[in-house]
Amino acid sequence: MKKEMLLGSEAIAEAVKMAKPKVIPAYPITPQTHIIEVLSEMVDKGELKAKFIRVESELSAAAAALGASSAGVRTFTATASHGLALMHEILHWIVGARLPIVLLNGNRAIGSPWNIWTDQTDSMTQRDLGWLQLYCETAQEAFDSILQAFYVAEKLLLPFMVMIDGFILSHTLEQVVLPSQEDVDTFLPEYKPEYFLNVDNPMTFGAAAKGDLFYSLRKDIQKSFERSFDVIEECHRKFNLIFKRNYNLIENILTEDAEIVFVVAGALTGTVRVAVEQLREKGIKAGILKIRYFRPFPKKEIVESLKNANKIIVLNKSLSFGTSGTITQELKDSFYYSEKKPDIYDYIISLGGKDVFVEDIINLAENIDNLDKYKILWR
Repeated sequence: MKKEMLLGSEAIAEAVKMAKPKVIPAYPITPQTHIIEVLSEMVDKGELKAKFIRVESELSAAAAALGASSAGVRTFTATASHGLALMHEILHWIVGARLPIVLLNGNRAIGSPWNIWTDQTDSMTQRDLGWLQLYCETAQEAFDSILQAFYVAEKLLLPFMVMIDGFILSHTLEQVVLPSQEDVDTFLPEYKPEYFLNVDNPMTFGAAAKGDLFYSLRKDIQKSFERSFDVIEECHRKFNLIFKRNYNLIENILTEDAEIVFVVAGALTGTVRVAVEQLREKGIKAGILKIRYFRPFPKKEIVESLKNANKIIVLNKSLSFGTSGTITQELKDSFYYSEKKPDIYDYIISLGGKDVFVEDIINLAENIDNLDKYKILWR
């Protein structure tokens, strides 16, 4: 084990190297370009024994990842924003083929107008595809989440999308604890799938399916998502045992006695942590519920965590036009069958990288009695 100062992008590349994928097809796009640049250098220097495929577009990167994973090897790719949108068709195929590809998405706004700064619209518009989704707060969490993503994906045979906030994490230096390769190998053994393309044992992949079979296959995907809670818990237990860092589907910060709880995902959590500390000093009982896993969405755990809260402010960095903030929709759905239904405030905190300051969060809590819970709230 050692500690290093790394950019978030470099930390992710280190995690990928230690996971030992055999194929990395990728196309550069801001803000994830650093990741594949570092990985390509690792391959070139012989530090990573993998095939790095330089493709002509993100669509090709997704298609090459599909082909590689179909051949039975651990596969990684990365993208952001319009790149993720360009992958969209192949992302569907990857799910249906039950391929455990890990994809790192550097969250970035989608145009127009042109914008390279962060929000979570790009990934949250992909929420219904059947990819597992996880949002990271820090570079350390991003490093750890890459290893966990391969573990969970390969157990469930479902693809996994790990999110970092572009520039905020990807281009910021943090101290990161890097484990030994031996410990990583113990946590994440070599990937050995039962079914894959093999000329010595021919099988059919991606054939046409009539309604009954197609329906059954989609039902199986949903069953795997229902089973994923147990697999993720198993993953967290094993990770904590080996690396001594504990993770959960969500993270509760001072929620036990909180009357006001902020719900947030991603790097913005750090800003909210400071705001909550200052609110507590002022005598306002505030807390945080940090969403790590967005798919599967941990409804039961969220309702249990927020059972004492009277008011919940959801800090969205993604909006479903004509309805509400994306996370707000999920949260309200979680409370549908709950006996106690707290007031839920739907707040669009940032789109396109609009700055969020500690004072903004504090003002929300201090003026909560003036907020309209029936409307989308904007700064």
